[in-house]
Amino acid sequence: MDTRLKMLTQWVRDLPGFDQATPLPVSGDASFRRYFRVSGDPHGTGSQNYIVMDAPPEHEDCQPFVAIAHHWRTLDIAVPDLVYEDLTRGFLLLEDFGDQLMLGALSAGNADELYSAAMDELVRIQRASDSPDYPLPTYDLELLDREMALFPDWLLTRKLGLTLGNGERALLETTFAFLRESALAQPEVAVHRDYHSRNLLIRPGTDRPGVIDFQDAVRGPVTYDLVSLVKDCYIRWPEERISQWTEQFRLLSADAGLHKADQATFRQWLELMGMQRHLKAAGIFARLAIRDGKTGFLKDIPRTVGYLVEASSRQAALRHFHEWLTDDVVPAIERQIGPVETHGQ
Repeated sequence: MDTRLKMLTQWVRDLPGFDQATPLPVSGDASFRRYFRVSGDPHGTGSQNYIVMDAPPEHEDCQPFVAIAHHWRTLDIAVPDLVYEDLTRGFLLLEDFGDQLMLGALSAGNADELYSAAMDELVRIQRASDSPDYPLPTYDLELLDREMALFPDWLLTRKLGLTLGNGERALLETTFAFLRESALAQPEVAVHRDYHSRNLLIRPGTDRPGVIDFQDAVRGPVTYDLVSLVKDCYIRWPEERISQWTEQFRLLSADAGLHKADQATFRQWLELMGMQRHLKAAGIFARLAIRDGKTGFLKDIPRTVGYLVEASSRQAALRHFHEWLTDDVVPAIERQIGPVETHGQ
């Protein structure tokens, strides 16, 4: 048993109703956080399951998670209840939403129902006010740029071994500036920042998905979380369904007073926001493999870059980026990782 697990086990057993608890691993994620399931009876109403989050303080700051969780629950957003917290040691005891990720439950037959519920929940998130003790950071120019830089820094040069000359770097900067300008022009809402099928849980007894992994929430573009959902890095849907869900959400969010965009404007926002996110995600997947040894994420790069290929093909202003992507980057990915997925295949 590792040192932190020993410390975590003792912490849980010192809580009322958990003196016999034995933490069982549930999962890790794309960070230093780990999750364990324990059984206990903190309220004297019978034993039930809870989740313990282990977030080493030297790597993870629990304060945003705790502040957002408390505030969003007051706004009727389906995030887990915080039962106990120890910010000094980085331990949290949470309500258990179960193991049924939306990703594993999705099928062609139930996708409309599950995505509709996820979009309803997303409107609740987007309407969220700031907590008085933790105003959400702004998704500003520096953050947008830092995220897009992950693509050349980690995927292109470190993973694929491509050499970027002055021409390629100028092309990337021009592309990033175009995407940045679109993102910053959108109406601002509360943004979960990782709203997809692996962070939504199907819960018994309710149609509303449980929302997790929200500690990086910011205030930013209205289409960011939607494109994370409908152009998911972990599952791909036909273009007709993406268009249908996008229009469904445009109407939902407009009715909620979050924007006044027409169909064409909203879709253009979504396309360019998706490119920014997929540049970031492809770079993060490469970094997880290289720096953290989490090589399982490599298989998601071809799907993620496929979205970039498709979206850039629809933008006249990004013709040169699209050509470079298809001529230079895609062949390198297909040689080293696997076939790049596009709807044309």
